[in-house]
Amino acid sequence: MTVSWIGALVGLALAIILILYKLNPVYALMLGAVIGALIGGASLSQTVEIVVTGTQSVMGTVVRVLAAGVLAGVMMESGAANTIARAIVDSLGERLALFSLALSAMIITQVGVFIAVTVIILAPIALEVGERMHLSKVALLVALSGGGKAGNIISPNPNTIAAARGFNLELSQLMIADFIPALFGLAATVILATLLKHRGEIASRRDLEAIETPELTNLPSLKSALVAPIVAIVLLLINPIGSLLHIALLTKFQVDAMYILPLAGVIGALAMGKGRDLMAYASSGMERMTDVVLILIGAGAIGGLITSSTLPAEVVKLVQHSGISGVFLAPIAGILMAGATASTSTGVILATGSFSKSILAFGVAPIGAAVMIHTGATVIDELPHGNYFHATGAAMNMSFKQRMATIPYEAAVGLTMTIVGTIMFGFIFK
Repeated sequence: MTVSWIGALVGLALAIILILYKLNPVYALMLGAVIGALIGGASLSQTVEIVVTGTQSVMGTVVRVLAAGVLAGVMMESGAANTIARAIVDSLGERLALFSLALSAMIITQVGVFIAVTVIILAPIALEVGERMHLSKVALLVALSGGGKAGNIISPNPNTIAAARGFNLELSQLMIADFIPALFGLAATVILATLLKHRGEIASRRDLEAIETPELTNLPSLKSALVAPIVAIVLLLINPIGSLLHIALLTKFQVDAMYILPLAGVIGALAMGKGRDLMAYASSGMERMTDVVLILIGAGAIGGLITSSTLPAEVVKLVQHSGISGVFLAPIAGILMAGATASTSTGVILATGSFSKSILAFGVAPIGAAVMIHTGATVIDELPHGNYFHATGAAMNMSFKQRMATIPYEAAVGLTMTIVGTIMFGFIFK
């Protein structure tokens, strides 16, 4: 069954409008898929098949995301993320305050903590530093959010898993490929935050008193806190390093992230002496992943609609007639889909599910397509119709207007990574 491209566009537009009107994103995406399929010419039974097929296509990602919840739960609930963040900020000192905050956000997100949670964890530290150094809250949030974006594209988080699985790649392959764009993102973050350090309202004691800062006790040592992320990174990199160095023994280590990430979480909890709390950490991680999984299912449904329609073929024709390189379809798809849903993970799922075949048809390599979609999805994923905008604004005690002021600078960080990724994998290493 092939659905008309008009139905696919109507379904996608309806889903976006419903999300903007605060309908639960899962229902918005699924309703858009159903209405779009019916308008596109599908029967009731065919519509069910389109939705079911679409949701089935994301089940591999869902399983890996749930597995990643163990590592995320251990890092967040044990206090390991806080320990690592404090160590980075303290070691670099106040002279490099904005760099230390951006680097902390990058590393904490890179080891598997959600970017929004990273900002919430680091917000009290940032406000403390900001008060002492007389730094603006805009600069502080740009440092945290930009650093988090850089870490997010090289992390075992749901968005990276979704981008890798969308093109049948290993998670570690994409994390390695995204590393240089991430470094450029970190550099752009520090430059922008430095330029903004005296613009806008200066952080004060009132901001610290206004936000909820949970009392953290019995934090693990830095050495034990680093065990879980180090184990995860080492195990994920064994196979790519073996391929790079042509070491046959290492290339035979083909263990999926579904095994590696929970294992790293378990080893990390034991190293911190918190084995008794492992079940609680896993439960907390699972709860945090539930919303992500549901949104992935909704995104899979509307992705099934678009994949079943003539829309991708029409987009290819449009790009061909416009005269621009087909390479640009990948970053544009990532930017638009993430901006429409105000979510990196959902944007990646929609972009890969809807346009992967069209992008590959232009001769783009799978790894290049994944990098360009993934980095593109970080450009305008912080828009007000998403949770990230509000959660991070509240963490920094910012008004709606103040939070809006940071969006262009956050987008500039994402755009920097997108440009670097597109140049590298769209034109140099294509």
